[in-house]
Amino acid sequence: MDNDMRIPDVILHRKGARKIDDIPPKVASLLNEGKLESANLTEWLAVDHKLLLHAVTGELSLGQDAEPMLLRMNAFSERKIMKVIPAIAGEWLAWFEGKDAAERSSLCEALAGHRSDSVRCWAAYIIGLDAQLSLEQKLAGIRPYAADPHFGVREIAWMAVREPIIRELSAALACFKGWVTDADPHIRRFAIEATRPVGVWAKHIAALKEDPAPALPLLEAVCSDPAKYVQDSVSNWLNDAGKTNPDWVLQVCRRWQEQSESKQTKRIVTRATRNLLSL
Repeated sequence: MDNDMRIPDVILHRKGARKIDDIPPKVASLLNEGKLESANLTEWLAVDHKLLLHAVTGELSLGQDAEPMLLRMNAFSERKIMKVIPAIAGEWLAWFEGKDAAERSSLCEALAGHRSDSVRCWAAYIIGLDAQLSLEQKLAGIRPYAADPHFGVREIAWMAVREPIIRELSAALACFKGWVTDADPHIRRFAIEATRPVGVWAKHIAALKEDPAPALPLLEAVCSDPAKYVQDSVSNWLNDAGKTNPDWVLQVCRRWQEQSESKQTKRIVTRATRNLLSL
């Protein structure tokens, strides 16, 4: 809160630049110092995670103990953000080795509750990459990030557990049956987005590309969802499935139209079949 009070309202409540080159230097600096959340995708992509890592380790007073991690990340040549974020999460996991449970818990809490959405993205990936956690533990741990108020954290959250979901798909689908009836639309949307057969910036789920039927109970639960955020995810899920199973998608959509006259279902069906033959 004290940090927010020192940042002018014109910065805190900005819309965000459309181009990276148009981001004001002060905003870029605050983002890289971990003192400000990104306002849009342009800013989110513009964050220099290496600079941010230096700032955060200093903020947490890790001192020389963090030097090996910082040196390795400085030498990391990959620039794509979906490579950088997991790499930093992996460095944190390595740093945790040898630390006692209390120290690790304290640091995880600091990262998870950090004011920077980018830092919270690291925290989400720490959960996804932790080989000591079961799928059930990872999904329980990722849930707060699935409900995060920031769009970037919510997207990273499902990407962070994509690999575990693929490895234990049946168990994940069973778990998500409870998520698609949650009161929070972010949680409902997560369950759908995390299981999309293709998705964005993520490994495909070959089993669902071949046969999408096992995920149908999840889709059925939100086929008339009141939130457009969830509707878009459902329609995109079906659009993914339509690339390999168009007849199945058309059959599902026809049945939904027969069962529901709601504008929500109509919107989902229209978007889901946008690349298929007309119903």
